[in-house]
Amino acid sequence: MIGYVEERESARYWFGNEDERILELVAGRYMGANPPVPFALRAFSKAGILQNRDGLYDLDFSERLPQAEEGDYVYAFGLVWSEGERSIDGVMEVLGPVRLFVNEKLEYRSTVVDELDPNARIKVPLTFGYGWNSLLIEARKTASGFGCRFGADEAKVRIMQVLAPFADRKGSAGWVYSEPVKSADFGEAGQAFPDWRKSEADSGRKWLPAVQWQYRELALPNLERMYGRPDRTAAGYGWSSIRVPASAAKLELSGRSYGPAQIWLDDRMVVRVAESGAFRAEIDVTPGVNQILVRAVSSHDGWGFELQAAAQGRTLPLSQPVTVHGNTSPWLYLAPLPVEATYTPAQIRSIQSPFAGLDGFVYWTVDAPSTRVRPYYENAMLSNKWTTGGATNYGRWDYPLGVTMYGLLRTAQALDRPDMEKYALSHIESCAQMYEYSLWDLEEYGFPAINHQLVLIKMLDNCGSFGSAMLEAYLSGGQPEFRKIADTIADFMLTQLERREDGAFYRLCEGEYSANTMWADDLYMSGPFLIRYSQATGDPAAINEAARQFLLYRRYLLMEDQGVMSHVYDFKYGKPTRIPWGRGNGWVLFSLSELLERLPEDHKDREDLLAMFRELSAGIAALQSDSGLWHQVLNRPDAYLEASCTAMFVYAFSRGVRMGWLDRTGPYAEAAMKGWEGLARHAIDLQGNVHGVCSGSRYSYSPYYYMDDLRTVLNDNHGIGIVMLAGVEIMQLKAALMRSADERS
Repeated sequence: MIGYVEERESARYWFGNEDERILELVAGRYMGANPPVPFALRAFSKAGILQNRDGLYDLDFSERLPQAEEGDYVYAFGLVWSEGERSIDGVMEVLGPVRLFVNEKLEYRSTVVDELDPNARIKVPLTFGYGWNSLLIEARKTASGFGCRFGADEAKVRIMQVLAPFADRKGSAGWVYSEPVKSADFGEAGQAFPDWRKSEADSGRKWLPAVQWQYRELALPNLERMYGRPDRTAAGYGWSSIRVPASAAKLELSGRSYGPAQIWLDDRMVVRVAESGAFRAEIDVTPGVNQILVRAVSSHDGWGFELQAAAQGRTLPLSQPVTVHGNTSPWLYLAPLPVEATYTPAQIRSIQSPFAGLDGFVYWTVDAPSTRVRPYYENAMLSNKWTTGGATNYGRWDYPLGVTMYGLLRTAQALDRPDMEKYALSHIESCAQMYEYSLWDLEEYGFPAINHQLVLIKMLDNCGSFGSAMLEAYLSGGQPEFRKIADTIADFMLTQLERREDGAFYRLCEGEYSANTMWADDLYMSGPFLIRYSQATGDPAAINEAARQFLLYRRYLLMEDQGVMSHVYDFKYGKPTRIPWGRGNGWVLFSLSELLERLPEDHKDREDLLAMFRELSAGIAALQSDSGLWHQVLNRPDAYLEASCTAMFVYAFSRGVRMGWLDRTGPYAEAAMKGWEGLARHAIDLQGNVHGVCSGSRYSYSPYYYMDDLRTVLNDNHGIGIVMLAGVEIMQLKAALMRSADERS
């Protein structure tokens, strides 16, 4: 077998030259395997363990437990879900003696060197199995410190969300930690670990943060209990829902208000209470689920409300208006708000952004001490099983999904499939609509729970690719939020990104393996976004910058003797790696075709960029294998055949011929056709799975890193979108060649 798919199981075998069917196959499989699952809403205690800007959980107990004495022990306990077996690097910053247990197995024990080194940062290999995995950290107080900081390496990419153990807290987010104890409780010979499936009481220990109110607190009105009594008049909301039986025509609402109040059923105000006291009202009602919204104003009598509902003589239960895991109450609450602030019921019934409160922004809470509603991206948490459909990538902002969404948008247009366009737009909107919230979440909790890479922009990988897909949607009538986010990304690229003395983008990355390097990949991570940003704004500055970067990168990375690009230039060594990684070259040629399509004909750099495109096209075309695929390392016939770079070369050659940048009588049209046929025959199977895509890469001066260490991953998002784009361009190339033939005849 030359490629990855047996002939009879290939898309080519069953669909032949029906390119539309193959495109539908790949796009349909992706959407089916990645359903539009929303962010998970969870109860989270602000009084609990927070993360720092590196994504490490701050388990420093020195200030959190000042009553602890030297020699005392504390335990932090949590759960991590994994969609399949997964190994990641954990990071431990030790503040004192600690031990880490994963699934009740000791994985790390600090040394005296670790404990006394304030800069110690230890990598701890972690392996998680399918389902729930328990984490238990034991910390002992000494004069050197008390606790640790712990999390996943590259936490904004390798998301490790910790959920609370114990049946009492099921569904809540965050660690629990014990009160100080005098002796080691768990992990010693014969001592059982706490059972996270049972109640906290069964563990024999009291765990924090508290989730139950004290008796005196329960006696207070609900809003006063959660927010205190404000020093000036404030408003607050309660939000719930009710299912009215089909046979009911009337609904009876009764209860008590501690101050003025208004009640809405869906968008209709049904009760107005002028002052403190009991109320009762019978109202016409539509059967089915109705939203209940209560606005309560603070008064000298207190702040809050009580409400019951009945129909046909029966009490009707209230239920959560949106599912918040870990919330045992049917209500969500929002306060304190300025009393003069006015909102429609529809505006209030939203989880998309925080609200302007009396002393800063506020968001929804639940009826428990210091407990907030918090949205989380956790669809593919700690999983590589998503590559075979085990979880969903929907709602994630990252660069491989940027090219995937672009591929879906172009495929939808080519096949006239509004459903595909709707899916891609919905994914992009899920990130954009929560942007304001995610910025607030970062400031409020130290590390975001959604939109990790967008709000923690540090490098081009974090913003350019998905930002480009977002602008592609914006230019076709997308939402205003898209432009606001694009402005932030453009400011980062044009005014904040690290540059060499000549203005070339590069990766400073101090203290990291990639410090002081330039990557061919970054022409894709920047160029397509800058091109579209100029279109969106009408300002040529961004596209001019893109043109400049291509010519600067050529100086550093072009292997002139072979007509291909080195993957990386390492300024630490003062030379390029001279390894022409396939996908690295693919990013360059793909992005250069995007630039040439939109660059004005009279642009001062156009001829130089056309020469660069032709030079690279000639060098790459000469290295195509007989199968139609290109090799992982382009100039190494002993390297494996790789699908994503092949798709990018098919895309670029097809566009080059169609738009007249490449000679139609040259080898490029044939190379594109042969490459697409190779993908359909050797890399795309009859279920629409895409094989032979190299996993995400680091870099090396050795070709064997790319050939042996970087293996292919089934349905890797680095390849799915570009395969769709290649198919779209092949369809357009074939149509153009057919028109040309008709004209000649």
